[in-house]
Amino acid sequence: MSVFICPVCGEKLELTGNTYICPKRHSFDRAKSGYVNLLLSKHTGKTVHGDNKLMVQARRSFLDKGYYAPLCEALCNAVTENFKGGTIIDAGCGEGYYTSAIIDKLQQYNIAAEVCGIDISKAAVEYCAKRCRSAELAVASVFHIPAGNSSCDMLVTLFAPYCGDEFRRVLKKGGTMIMAIPSSDHLWELKQAIYDTPYKNEVKSYELEGFEFVSAERISYDMELVSQEDINALFSMTPYYYRTGREQQSRLGGLGNLTTKADFELLVYRNI
Repeated sequence: MSVFICPVCGEKLELTGNTYICPKRHSFDRAKSGYVNLLLSKHTGKTVHGDNKLMVQARRSFLDKGYYAPLCEALCNAVTENFKGGTIIDAGCGEGYYTSAIIDKLQQYNIAAEVCGIDISKAAVEYCAKRCRSAELAVASVFHIPAGNSSCDMLVTLFAPYCGDEFRRVLKKGGTMIMAIPSSDHLWELKQAIYDTPYKNEVKSYELEGFEFVSAERISYDMELVSQEDINALFSMTPYYYRTGREQQSRLGGLGNLTTKADFELLVYRNI
């Protein structure tokens, strides 16, 4: 039986051959690369959903060069410290950089896990499926997670939109949520290169309704971006990419290299 439920009626999906089918006979074909599209049109408001192929390729290249490796290592350690087995869902799995690392870490520690991931970007999930062959993956929104009530032991969310109601719904009571957010100095030098008057990131209270706060870890270090390609890739991964005009974006074009701060908060919660 699949972790996923039918996005139409909410019944459990079962994988038969390459088709997911629910008891009411709603069916969804699995792509050759291994993912299923469970994103309904009523759950979206755009023609293009999530990051496009070029943006996903840029992010994959950037992450594979190890620029965010300290965060990835801290995340994997937090997972193994708080997970004893069961089902993990990566809500906003992207191209699978962190999902793959989690799977490898769990295997290293011989922790039995069913790992699944969702992302609204079809291009990202396709890459993730090729990278994480053992994971169950779907194109879906974090605001409409295709998983049953109390079906997951752990939920991981990294820089994805926060949807507390949905996260609490799919997590078991006492289940763990691990969240990564940018801290105050994240990419400060990059912002200085773009904006006339840059601002530090606002780090809000750790308290979240329905969750018990467990711990916070700050991961902070300098990144030396050694090529214009890497600078552009990092920029395309940020919200600034959508919020800046041509003039501001062009300021990055002639830098060639850039040293900027990576500054993250890794937060652990219990579902109460």
